[in-house]
Amino acid sequence: MIRRSVLVGTGSALPAHAVSNAELSERVETSDEWIVERTGIRSRYIAGAGETTSSLATDAARAALAAAGLQPSDIGLIILATCTPDQTFPASATIVQDRLGCHGGIAFDVGAVCSGFLYAVSVADAMLKTGAAERALVIGAETMSRILDWEDRTTCVLFGDGAGAIVLEAREVAEDGPGIISSRLHADGAHNELLYVDGGPSTTGTVGHIRMRGREVFRHAVVNLAEVLGEVLVDTGFTAQDIDWVVPHQANQRILDATARKLGLPPEKVVVTVDRHANTSAASVPLALDAAIKDGRIKPGDLVMLEAMGGGFTWGASLVRI
Repeated sequence: MIRRSVLVGTGSALPAHAVSNAELSERVETSDEWIVERTGIRSRYIAGAGETTSSLATDAARAALAAAGLQPSDIGLIILATCTPDQTFPASATIVQDRLGCHGGIAFDVGAVCSGFLYAVSVADAMLKTGAAERALVIGAETMSRILDWEDRTTCVLFGDGAGAIVLEAREVAEDGPGIISSRLHADGAHNELLYVDGGPSTTGTVGHIRMRGREVFRHAVVNLAEVLGEVLVDTGFTAQDIDWVVPHQANQRILDATARKLGLPPEKVVVTVDRHANTSAASVPLALDAAIKDGRIKPGDLVMLEAMGGGFTWGASLVRI
């Protein structure tokens, strides 16, 4: 028997307002055809008044707890992956903790942009294995619309808002049992200028806006994601054919297709929500995971690969037995 972090519940939350490409084209010089052809995105959710990263994160966390059949008092660790926190400090995870009513445990944010959820999963896994807590809420939540330049059609059409959450529980399981089997994380700060926000407390004193050089990001994403998935497979002894589902970061349909081809994976094994959620940064993987579990595609016993790449660059992958 080995100690593993077992996924026992998932949940998600989206803002009330969905914005179609047609609606967006009334605000920005673009079209549904242009967006779909280049990205696969057809709509996204945009946070309104009173909807924040922490409010979406709290709703997703409550849904995950309900799915797990647990109470907030059962949670000893909350890690929130986000690059759009409510405040510079304190951590938005502490706001979620207070709203849930599970006081006194560990709560902090992780900032690794679109890879943030994978980073948070890896940190939670390590802490559960060492006994720092018995159960963890791992959340990815973003309000990317708050840092978009709505005059830049190359970026503002790509992003959306939302939150996803999972509950992990430390358990003694058989080697072929459920839980997080292996994770690999990477970063390379040399590519900062390819995807970044042009503001910050210690530089401009402003929040800033997203800036991106799309072609270069695409090229790095396909190579980095294929490599990190390969690393996890080597670590675990599985092959691409053993994987039941890939749940990728939902950035662009072209990246999803190219990564699958590079690994020799059939497209029907890839969970896709980018068409209706757009790029929700750290929220995209848990949102897609929850959708596929809720609709019955992902079932207990399935071998699932989670993967993401984001600004930094950061990238990573986790292999999980559901």
